[in-house]
Amino acid sequence: MTNETKKKYILLQENLQRLGSAAVAFSGGVDSAFLLKAAHAALGSRAVAVTATARAFPRRESSEAEDFCRREGIRQIVYDFDVMAVEGFSENPPDRCYLCKRALFQNIQRIASENGLSCVVEGSNLDDNQDYRPGHRAIAELGIKSPLRDAGLTKAEIREISHELGLPTWDKPSYACLASRFVYGEAITPEKLSMVEQAEQYLMDQGFRQMRVRVHGNLARVEVPPEDIPRLLSDGLRRSVSDRLKSLGFSYVTLDLAGFRSGSMNEALKPV
Repeated sequence: MTNETKKKYILLQENLQRLGSAAVAFSGGVDSAFLLKAAHAALGSRAVAVTATARAFPRRESSEAEDFCRREGIRQIVYDFDVMAVEGFSENPPDRCYLCKRALFQNIQRIASENGLSCVVEGSNLDDNQDYRPGHRAIAELGIKSPLRDAGLTKAEIREISHELGLPTWDKPSYACLASRFVYGEAITPEKLSMVEQAEQYLMDQGFRQMRVRVHGNLARVEVPPEDIPRLLSDGLRRSVSDRLKSLGFSYVTLDLAGFRSGSMNEALKPV
């Protein structure tokens, strides 16, 4: 760990200690796992993980989040978030993430209050400022704290410290909610969310750690890192992936030649 990274980690610990207690929005991903570990080290039992289960969140993530808390001895509150009931969510406007995050964190704030916790913290890092993330507006409006970003920690630094702390999430691929797979304006339904979850799980089962299945109507656009494209195009695997995704309900299966990139649906929102 570099001296600069170490200073940021110390600052993070000091900032967390000053909170007194906190509900940690915990999805099981790289950032929230690191934040939860740091909060637990700083606050002990006064740091409580709050995990939402919803149709838009892969079930494997919820299971991994529960395993993490059990292994670390951290109290976890799991609640069911009816994301389809959030007004405007299913219409999938460009600010869908704002609508979802606002409802999600209002629920977490309620849980924090009911459990005598002084605030809610979440795991945005410094790199998240570089992409279109309307959810940040909801976080700011509700007064949710972002300790990792406040300490100036980048994704690479979070992975580095997580590795030193022995966290199993240190090299975990980044995932986003399943709703981010849909082209803006396309209706989101429970059936389509299930199709995406099953399609991506199939690709994971074939050994692809980082990938996305983007939805454009009845077309599935598969993204994998450029170095994985040749393997995906090998005859046997190419046919099996196509057959599996079509069996889930997609009429067409395509490969994005640009390869995997986070937030690719936001490219359509940027001026050419």
